[in-house]
Amino acid sequence: MARQIGTGKIQGTLGDITFYRSRDGLMAKLKSTVSADRIATDPAYARTRENGQEFGRAAKAGKLIRSAFSSVLSQIADNRMTSRLVQAVKFAQNEDTESERGKRNIITGNASLLEQFEFNDKSPFSATFMAEFLADVDRAKGLATVDTKAFIPAKSINVPDGATHFKLFSAAAEINFESGSVLRTSITTPEIELGLQLQPAINLVQQLSLNSMDHIMIVLGIEFYQKFNGRFYPLNNGSANAVTMARVDMP
Repeated sequence: MARQIGTGKIQGTLGDITFYRSRDGLMAKLKSTVSADRIATDPAYARTRENGQEFGRAAKAGKLIRSAFSSVLSQIADNRMTSRLVQAVKFAQNEDTESERGKRNIITGNASLLEQFEFNDKSPFSATFMAEFLADVDRAKGLATVDTKAFIPAKSINVPDGATHFKLFSAAAEINFESGSVLRTSITTPEIELGLQLQPAINLVQQLSLNSMDHIMIVLGIEFYQKFNGRFYPLNNGSANAVTMARVDMP
């Protein structure tokens, strides 16, 4: 792959070279000479077909996860999150030691590898909220919990310019990757001042189904606000907000 250099800006195909615009600038690549029909039928491309099938399965699982947490993910800004999540799901699928080639999936893979996935790569939760926390699932009681220890906000949070307050929020989802069904819930704290006061331990508890047989995922996030004339305004269109995959509990 080549990058276009110079004053000329070309998009489209000239001969065997395709010119296109990407986030990294104007790029150029050789046009493929292999037809789609050949890739779909030629035994020489069996591995290519298998890789394509598994990628499609990872994309479908990633879409289901995004859908499960859409209400909280709408508060962050990372236009590469979708592709990064699909890649993370693909790694989880690769741990599937039961399925044959081309059929590996997240159900028999290792979904716990998604823990600590950062939904906003520009503002990772691990670099934003430094207080200790623990996320846990109790299937027998049907509970998803996130507990923090007491902390001083101004010292335990990487405060973006202009922020005066924050909220911690959590969302939990029971995801059936086979049927595509999702049960979700969420909880949030009130606005908390970004000061030097000692913030007591925070306990976020969400009710799940009793003895669920699905994958259970918990995300934890932080969003920032600016208080002005007694009102709270979201800060910077969510660019500083952070969300992490706090826990993945496999059935």
